[in-house]
Amino acid sequence: MTNILLAGSTGYLGRHILKELRNWQIPVKAVAREPEKLRTFVQNDLISVIKAEVTKPESLINLCDGIDTVISTVGITRQKDGLTYMDVDYQANMNLLNEAQRSGVRKFIYVSAIDGDKLRHLHILEAKEKFVDALKASGLEYSIIRPNGFYSDMRDFLDMARSGRVYLFGDGEYKLNPIYGADLAEVVVKAIAQKEKEISVGGPDLLTQNEIAEMALNAWGNNIKITHIPDWVRVFIVQAARLFTPISTYGPLEFFLTLMARDNIAPRYGTHHLQDFYKREVTNHLNL
Repeated sequence: MTNILLAGSTGYLGRHILKELRNWQIPVKAVAREPEKLRTFVQNDLISVIKAEVTKPESLINLCDGIDTVISTVGITRQKDGLTYMDVDYQANMNLLNEAQRSGVRKFIYVSAIDGDKLRHLHILEAKEKFVDALKASGLEYSIIRPNGFYSDMRDFLDMARSGRVYLFGDGEYKLNPIYGADLAEVVVKAIAQKEKEISVGGPDLLTQNEIAEMALNAWGNNIKITHIPDWVRVFIVQAARLFTPISTYGPLEFFLTLMARDNIAPRYGTHHLQDFYKREVTNHLNL
C-alpha cells in the first residue's frame, strides 16, 4: 500500500488533502510544526502526525524512510517570523527534497501556482519556481500542480461586498476559474498514480471579475454596486509599494494585483461552485 508524507498539512489545502487521503484509505505521515492543530485527524489509524519543521533540516532526518510519495503544499503568502519566500517556498522544500532523495522516495508532488513559470518576476513565484527547477533536475518522478487560485482567496470580494460595494480595477472583464480546496485535493491525490508532470487546474465555473463581484453582493443580499477604478491606479499602487514598503507587504500585493490584471484560465475540474461557497460563508458569518 502506498505511503505518503504530507508537508504543509495544517494549511488550508493540506487539511483538504488529509481528508482526501483518509477517504482513499491511504496511509499518511502528516508533518506539522504544531501537531495539536491536527488533533481531529489523529483518531484515524491511517494518519500519523509527526512534529517537525521543514525550515529546519535536522528535524527531517529519516522522516522519508519507507515513504513512496512526498506531497508538499509548503509555502507562504505573507512573509512573517523573519522568514522569506526563499526560506520557505524554496529552501524548506529543498530540505524535503534532499531527504526524499536520501531515502529513495519514488515521487514528489509540489503545489505551485498557475503560470508560475511565466511569472517568475513576481517575488512569491520566483522562489516557487526555483524549487520547481530543482525538482525537475532531481531524478525523482514528479508532478507540479498549478491551481488557479482558491475559493478562500475569493473572500476578498466577499469582504468588500459586505459593505455594499465592490471595487475593481479596469473594466472587470478578466476571467478566472478558482477552485475549491476539496476539488483540488482530489487532483493532488490522483496525481500519486498519474504520469503527468505538470497539471494546471481550475474550478468548474469560468467567471469574469464582474460576475464574481455580483455573486458576492448577492450573497449578502445587497444591490449590485460595482466601482471600476482606472487600471493606472493599480499600476501606481504596485510601483509605490515596491519603492516604499518592505517585501512582506509588497510581495503579496504585487502577486494579487498582477493576477487581477490578466485572464487566469485553467482546465475546469470539480463539483463545488463559488456561488455556493459564498452563500455558505455568509450563513456561517450570520450564525456566529
